[in-house]
Amino acid sequence: MTSSISRRFDLIAFDWDGTLFDSTQLIVRCIQEAVRDVGGTVPSPDAAAWVIGMALPQALARAAPDVPPSKYPELANRYRVHYVQHQDDLSLFDGVLPMLDHLRHSGHLLAVATGKSRRGLDQALATAQLRGVFDASRTADETAGKPDPLMLSELMAELDVPPERVLMVGDTTHDLEMARNAGCPSVAVAYGAHASDGFAALAPLFVAPTVARLDAWLAEHA
Repeated sequence: MTSSISRRFDLIAFDWDGTLFDSTQLIVRCIQEAVRDVGGTVPSPDAAAWVIGMALPQALARAAPDVPPSKYPELANRYRVHYVQHQDDLSLFDGVLPMLDHLRHSGHLLAVATGKSRRGLDQALATAQLRGVFDASRTADETAGKPDPLMLSELMAELDVPPERVLMVGDTTHDLEMARNAGCPSVAVAYGAHASDGFAALAPLFVAPTVARLDAWLAEHA
């Protein structure tokens, strides 16, 4: 493809979970629905999010203090039922869709490089909001897992973009290592799975604390 002198990068490759997709929202929603099912007071989103990471019985008890212990097994079961039903729901971080739209309108190619399965990614990308947004994608089960650079190398070959014109955006050191191994610059996001204090050694161009800050940085520098 022909590079534009008005852009530093032609291709922006995104990780999926923790970068574009917010699994926290799914867990919060399932906790709230489970508490509602057993007749408890539905916790606020912040209260439900606070317990994430705790063992399920303790988390549900903390999120629903007015539910009697005799109902804890039912509460846990309802949580699992809702999670299974909704685990493939689209749940993007706030601001992701406008950010992707901004990038497409500025002429950037967009790709996904993810550790998800092809089936899981295709289910997400088939939603009306995301259909046609990305020009290409690679998953770990059809190429090599991160930090091996193969998925980025394949994306660059498919879209005919050299490494220096590709930017990898991800929430883990695995994403940043993959970019370095592929010879590509990277940007990290600090709202995902890995603590941001591990990013410096991998020299990302920017560490975005929010999607809004990521969007602004990309608009100015990408």
